[in-house]
Amino acid sequence: MRLLLFSALLHGYVAWRLLPALPGPAWLTWLAAGLVALSAASMPLALLARRLRTRRLADRAGWAGGLAMGFFSSLFVLTLLRDAVLLVAAIAAAAAPSWDGFGALEAWSASAVPAAALLATLWGYVNARRTAAVVSVDVPIAGLPQALHGFRIAQISDIHVGPTIKRPYLQAIVQAVNRLEPDMVAVTGDLVDGSVPELGAHVAPLAALASRHGTYFVTGNHEYYAGAEAWIAELRRLGVQVLLNEHVVLRHGGAALVVAGVTDYGAHHYDPAHRSDPQAAIAGAPRDAGARVLLAHQPRSAEAAERAGFQLQLSGHTHGGQFLPWKWFVPLQQPFTAGLHRLRRLWVYTSRGTGYWGPPKRLGAPSEITALRLVPAP
Repeated sequence: MRLLLFSALLHGYVAWRLLPALPGPAWLTWLAAGLVALSAASMPLALLARRLRTRRLADRAGWAGGLAMGFFSSLFVLTLLRDAVLLVAAIAAAAAPSWDGFGALEAWSASAVPAAALLATLWGYVNARRTAAVVSVDVPIAGLPQALHGFRIAQISDIHVGPTIKRPYLQAIVQAVNRLEPDMVAVTGDLVDGSVPELGAHVAPLAALASRHGTYFVTGNHEYYAGAEAWIAELRRLGVQVLLNEHVVLRHGGAALVVAGVTDYGAHHYDPAHRSDPQAAIAGAPRDAGARVLLAHQPRSAEAAERAGFQLQLSGHTHGGQFLPWKWFVPLQQPFTAGLHRLRRLWVYTSRGTGYWGPPKRLGAPSEITALRLVPAP
């Protein structure tokens, strides 16, 4: 009921600001009012879908809620921008009484805002539902042994298999990763939005990931919402190696590469035994390793990773903001939004994610499959 009330209040603001100014016949205004009410009722379903009794009904509710959430997000932001423009226009009209264009601007913008929101939603839907493009990144590592020059890591992250992302979507990602012929695959969390009984069959394509040294996974915050222990067991059954504050040593052409993984930054809120610990993850690793790589779902792990002596951290979580304007709010919580950044001796690569969460919408933050290559620092 709280979600529904919150949704109704936000939609009520939009209706109040747009509907009275809409040009055209009265029936068009009433139709628009009905669509606003339908959106207000649908939007909470994106968060409540998993509570429904049948999987099919839950998936349909997830689609309805996600689409409504994506459309209304753009509608609400554009309505706020329209109000800001109208405020400036009202001040201008008061300063220049001879100007009579305010009424026309008010009517035109009332139609333009929902049209622009619909266009943004449609374009964002296409971007979200396509298979993620490959982004190639070279990471310079100081003192990198010759044997590790060109070592290739394929990173996928934040797929969010759930109400709107199913087996075919993940299968296409797996096929794209395998075409890269990587030396290893890193899955940096938030793989699922649901339990093993609900989604196990849809995650099964991960077993087909192929690389020289295997596939490594670390938990994201959404694994803890969905039953982390069950998913850890299921992924291990599929042949994926789950790293819980631990590391493996890969021998590649005579050189050692340490690949470590930590649990999600906030995992201890759900399981105290899963407190994220980069120091524990690297404990006992060979000192002569040619490179030390950490998989950590959230970029916020970077400070501790740098102190622990890692040279590269691979993260996700942010979705790059997923769609405007939310990408501008990510820095309020995370030190990095997307791409390759330097934190003293540590490189941090933050993936924009390979799927999406909630609304099937991506604008200004395209999904990615990351092809990282270790190269010697100049």
